[in-house]
Amino acid sequence: MDLEFLSPVDDAVVAQIILKSPNSLGTYVDIHTKDEGFPDLEDVNIAIVGVQEDRNADNNYGTGDNLKFIRKKLYELFPGSWNLKIADLGNITKGQKPEDTYYALLDTVSDLLSKNIIPIVLGGGQELTYVNYRAYDDLEQSVNITVVDNRFDLGTLEDDLSSQSYMSKIIMQEPNNLFNYCNVGYQTYFNDPQEIQLFDNMYFDCYRLGVSKNLESIEPAFRNADIISIDLGAIRRSDAPGNNNATPNGFSGDEICAISRYAGLSDKVSSFGIYEYNSKYDNNHQTAALIAQMLWYFIEGVSLRVKDYPFSTKENYQKFTVILEDDEPVVFYKSNKSGRWWMEINVISNNKYKRHALIPCTYRDYEEAMNQNIPDRWYKAMRKMV
Repeated sequence: MDLEFLSPVDDAVVAQIILKSPNSLGTYVDIHTKDEGFPDLEDVNIAIVGVQEDRNADNNYGTGDNLKFIRKKLYELFPGSWNLKIADLGNITKGQKPEDTYYALLDTVSDLLSKNIIPIVLGGGQELTYVNYRAYDDLEQSVNITVVDNRFDLGTLEDDLSSQSYMSKIIMQEPNNLFNYCNVGYQTYFNDPQEIQLFDNMYFDCYRLGVSKNLESIEPAFRNADIISIDLGAIRRSDAPGNNNATPNGFSGDEICAISRYAGLSDKVSSFGIYEYNSKYDNNHQTAALIAQMLWYFIEGVSLRVKDYPFSTKENYQKFTVILEDDEPVVFYKSNKSGRWWMEINVISNNKYKRHALIPCTYRDYEEAMNQNIPDRWYKAMRKMV
């Protein structure tokens, strides 16, 4: 990691911490400041990185500025009963060109991943999701991405990288490490029907905003992800006005906090990003306060991870085999630790997908199989492995 890429946290944030309770989160986090310098990353579990890059944030220029407002709101909160070490590495400032900023972020995230530190990326346009994805190239593994957004941001491969065209780069550019993409919260009227059909044809998982009525049904989408990317445009304007692309409909504040907690709870999630914050439109710093609470819930989730993904031994799991007529059996596992469910995919003939052999699911999927219906998650996973 090149420390020259990272500037210290704003002095105003540090000054506020001193004035707050000695038990506040600001005293819990090891912060990169002018006086104290860069924090020691040994034994750090989570690292916060701000990115001040707005040049490719479509219709939302100014995103990434004034991240101090998020930090102020975050550091005045009180920590939970967490056994975690958290560092705030400061901000990646704008390079001479956007590509310079992207390089700095890629270098930073790659280094954190190599140290088994979860990076939290704040600010900037959502095209930074593509940069985050490219940071996994050195790990030489297939990657699952879950995006919370009201749009697919597909664009075309010929388009320049931007917050509304980054997905085509993830899907099409080499090296192609993407195994599964999942969109949570898309709104149909914002998306071309041909794009919706394309994602369906690629066996990706896409959930309309209506899933907010039953958030538990989409928990597996976060449990199965390596990268979580949240566009603030997925939150309704009344709850998060700090985004020039905000619209009347979207997730509520409490719903997006529950989603952030799901992301933290996942044993698999290794990076988390919140994008498109624009302080120019943030009445009374309401969006900054909501982002701070989203971060709190994500960290809370990480602190409660039970590491119950059945990597090898399955002694602590109940096994259920469902025999389907005219089809192969579907094997389910239920964790004795958390009560969460997985389905097994037979990948003996293809080691490339071995880490996807067990896919998260719900009890409802098990009920579907018992009723002789192949669960949609199982079918899509199998089709991607063929």
